[in-house]
Amino acid sequence: MPQKSSKRKMLLILPPIIIGFATIMVMQNNRQAPTVIDSGEPVRLVRTLTLEARDFTPLARGYGEVRPAQVWQAVAQVAGRIVETHPRLDNGEIIRQGETLLRIDPVDYELNLAQARIQLAELEVQASNTRASLQIEQRNLALAEKEFNRLADLASKGTVSQSSADAAERTMLQSSAQVQNLKNSLSLIPSQKNLQQSRITQAERDLENTWIRAPFNLRVSGLVVENGQYVGKGQSMFSGDAVDRVEITAQVAMSALKNLFTEDMSIPADLHSLSTDMSLITGFKPSIKLDMGDGQYAHWDAEFVRFADAIDSKTRTMGVVVAVDKPLAQIIPGRKPPLSKGMFVEVEIAGKAQADTILVPRTALRNGHAYVMNHENRLEIRTIKRRFEQQSMSVVSEGLKAGERLVLTDLVPAVQGMLLKSTLATGE
Repeated sequence: MPQKSSKRKMLLILPPIIIGFATIMVMQNNRQAPTVIDSGEPVRLVRTLTLEARDFTPLARGYGEVRPAQVWQAVAQVAGRIVETHPRLDNGEIIRQGETLLRIDPVDYELNLAQARIQLAELEVQASNTRASLQIEQRNLALAEKEFNRLADLASKGTVSQSSADAAERTMLQSSAQVQNLKNSLSLIPSQKNLQQSRITQAERDLENTWIRAPFNLRVSGLVVENGQYVGKGQSMFSGDAVDRVEITAQVAMSALKNLFTEDMSIPADLHSLSTDMSLITGFKPSIKLDMGDGQYAHWDAEFVRFADAIDSKTRTMGVVVAVDKPLAQIIPGRKPPLSKGMFVEVEIAGKAQADTILVPRTALRNGHAYVMNHENRLEIRTIKRRFEQQSMSVVSEGLKAGERLVLTDLVPAVQGMLLKSTLATGE
């Protein structure tokens, strides 16, 4: 029995082994030879931007506070009590040009003017009387001379005494002195009249200065006086801020400001032209922007006025003064408030448009080099020259031209002549 059991186990194991061996032999006979695959040159996928020559306007930005273009200080030019004030003379009120703001008691100055005019009239009478007296004295002098000549002739003949001739001569000399005195008085009267006329002019000016009128449309600020108060000569009473024109002195970085000046800009040597035509020379076109909150902005067109007198040594910025005319007329309720004193605004200054400019993203330039995909789809590493940068863009003056494909992908490593494939056929 044990031998039969062993034979039976062998019969059960043997068939699977034979089947497995046969399967291996069949697979060995049907095996194909290994295939050699040619991988070829590797290709890198890159993003490209087709360059275009376009018009480009350089910009510079700065910030500053709104200030009135004119600030008038109301200073009392005469002393006295305030007897009249404008019904709306108060801080923040807007008063039109020519309206009376306040008046100082004019009584004393009216009296001074009347006295000066009376004194001038007295001089006229004095001049008339002096001229009449002069005519009389001249006639007396003529008679005295005639009498002296007659007596002197008789004295020489011994007909009359010499003392009579001497007395006649004395009378003649006295009359001559009186005539000379009257002539001197008449010669002084014009100077006296001029002096008196100056006093009248001063009295008239003092009387006129008792009226304080608005020299332009203004907003009252810094009011320190009231009706009935006495003010002394030279005392400051309030200020008037012009409302028809405001100015902003924006501090602009020199690195941004220099980009607004082009090589073809002609700067005249004549100081008068330089000061009066600076806006035309530079071609600057500034605009004002005010943050209204919630992503809303108010905008104003502005006018370039002048540069500040110095550069800030700490921030390396220069003040650029721009102005906005008639800001009150530009109010849009809820969207565009009046440009008021103290507002902090952004000033954007646009220079002259530059034609045929090559603009590229700043991130596409790497240490003074740019990657270009040539017509053979291969990489060229170019040395470029940047004119300047503005926000996220760079203006390239040398090394790139319109129509070329700029590689935006950062290649590591970047090998000259490597094969590329663009995922963008045109500019973004």
